[in-house]
Amino acid sequence: MKMKWTLLALIFAIATVLTGCENPLAVFDPKGPQAATLSDTIILTIWIMLAICVVVTVAFIYMLVKYRASKQSKDYEPPHIEGSAVVETIWTAIPIIIVAFLSVVTVTSLKDVEATPKGYENKEPLVIYASSSNWKWHFSYPEENIETVNYVYVPTDRPLEFKLYSYGPISSFWIPQLGGQKYAMADMVTTLHLLADEPGEMMGRNSNFSGEGSAHQLFDVQAVSPAEFEEWVEEAKAKSEPLTEEKFDQLLKTEHVGRQTFTGTHLEFSPAPEGSHNMDDMENKEDMEDMNHDMEDMDHDMDHK
Repeated sequence: MKMKWTLLALIFAIATVLTGCENPLAVFDPKGPQAATLSDTIILTIWIMLAICVVVTVAFIYMLVKYRASKQSKDYEPPHIEGSAVVETIWTAIPIIIVAFLSVVTVTSLKDVEATPKGYENKEPLVIYASSSNWKWHFSYPEENIETVNYVYVPTDRPLEFKLYSYGPISSFWIPQLGGQKYAMADMVTTLHLLADEPGEMMGRNSNFSGEGSAHQLFDVQAVSPAEFEEWVEEAKAKSEPLTEEKFDQLLKTEHVGRQTFTGTHLEFSPAPEGSHNMDDMENKEDMEDMNHDMEDMDHDMDHK
């Protein structure tokens, strides 16, 4: 009886908490195609795991009830069983099928979210350089020649290319309602493809534990219509002061700042490390050269022997 009332109280508490939530989890409220793909993949995975848990639990309870000791006679002796090829094949094949299916779904989803959204391949993307520093985000619009701090405006129905890098420790750029996270690092630029298919206000953050201020490294995202975006650009150019090298250096040294807007970008005097994204290729090339030298030395030693 106590267990029954405890279970009912738990269900009531969960229902009360859920009904009191005004907004769903951000990842399950997508505002773009990449986020919708990730949300669908997460939900599919949850349903698969739930189905596995239900099947295993039901089978476990069935075995407990059917083969419980009180159901058998006192002189009952279980038969000696060597094994069952059919059962062993089933319990081996099912996990393989599940893992293979989830692998295909994961690879397909990653391919979709890493590329320009389908249907927008021929549309010119808006390039935004998003650089992190302790503990803020700088958004540079080279095409519009403006820069913002801790907030970003984006037009709807236009591909977005965020060029990510860092002036400090590795940060993780994440807008849950638009797509997955990607790392911003010091000596290389990574590209994140996103798209907002409806206007609205969203929240972005640094999802990496990169220091004591990383929890507060948040930024506002405002998705607006293309016309409203152009109006915002013109207003920013008319009402903002220019970004100088001295001002940018001061921003880098200041740990926490509010929303700021400037004309010009820091890319003019502190460009992004565009060329260093081939660092892995250079390291591989150097490794190959070292390997070739080692092989030549070995051949030389063998000739002398």
